Amino acid sequence: MKKQLVISLLVACALVFTGSVIYAGTKVADEFEMKSPEYKKHKKVIVKFTHKKHHDEYGAACGECHHDDKGKPLDLKMGDDVQRCIECHKTPGEKPKKKKGEKKAPKLTKAQKLEYHAEALHMNCKDCHKKFNKKNKTKAAPTTCTKCHPKTKK
Repeated sequence: MKKQLVISLLVACALVFTGSVIYAGTKVADEFEMKSPEYKKHKKVIVKFTHKKHHDEYGAACGECHHDDKGKPLDLKMGDDVQRCIECHKTPGEKPKKKKGEKKAPKLTKAQKLEYHAEALHMNCKDCHKKFNKKNKTKAAPTTCTKCHPKTKK
């Protein structure tokens, strides 16, 4: 009787462990608003991103947005754990603008620009959209501020 109980407990533990491995990862919402609590205030309308549309309709692989610290695409599938962009691109907002009285904004390298969360997102999205438009001889993928952040009526 004890032997059966021990075996049953071992089987139950194995099932829980393998089940948790199978379901490990991040639950991926199909559509979500690209907002971050690290921003005190969002200055533009929040972009709504759709995984299904980008993957199924546009043929984008997960690694086209999710990359390593060298910018190389990660080999991911839906449900894999991913870090939020702001975990690496740590400074909320865009690179510094020209201040009053200055002739021009501070000159930054690409790596310095990528420290800024909004700069990293904009570069990633706009570069991909430009490639898509060029490849498909279209202008369907937005590349300007107001196409992704349309002004709302007050």
